[in-house]
Amino acid sequence: MSKPALTSLHQALRKGFQSLEKNQKVWTNALAACSPLMESLGNLAEQSRALSNVQMSKTPLRDFPDLEERLRFKLSQATDTVLGKINENMSSLQSVRDSISEQVSTVFQLYELNTESLDLPTLIERSATAPSVADMLEWLQDAERHYRQHFLRRKTLLLTLRADNLSLLESAPKRWKSLECFGSEDRITGKLCSSEKSLPFRFIFCYR
Repeated sequence: MSKPALTSLHQALRKGFQSLEKNQKVWTNALAACSPLMESLGNLAEQSRALSNVQMSKTPLRDFPDLEERLRFKLSQATDTVLGKINENMSSLQSVRDSISEQVSTVFQLYELNTESLDLPTLIERSATAPSVADMLEWLQDAERHYRQHFLRRKTLLLTLRADNLSLLESAPKRWKSLECFGSEDRITGKLCSSEKSLPFRFIFCYR
């Protein structure tokens, strides 16, 4: 067993979990910002549908012949604005996905480079205060897959939305929220905690 190789891998793992902790906060904030925007999108679609169902000519508003057109234009503008803000937050989610993927790739490249210098007992050795190297590599891999898959699902949902399809816009908030509980194997909550005795960070996945 090569001690320099193990030390280098430990350092890479430390950096990987620090990056994961930082990016997790960005991801959480971006998702939190998206939720009210999705609700606004659904509300605007409902208003557009209500406007379509009203016959202005049979209401006191018939004296304003261009009112319906003006209202429809404002609703369309508001919808575009909300979609733009959602896409801004999606850019943040994409940055998180890319950053984590890059960091995890770096760790595994280092691991593969030093495979011959690391024996199996060293890789799977764990204690009451410290996880094994194998455990941490698996956790990083699980985290990378989690963020990649969840970004893809949200991006796919947004690509289905069209301004002329009110049904899709109305159901968007509910469908967006459903992604938060898509299969028990994907409902991963990361908890990062430090330990003075263990390798810098433990990443514990909770499935619920």
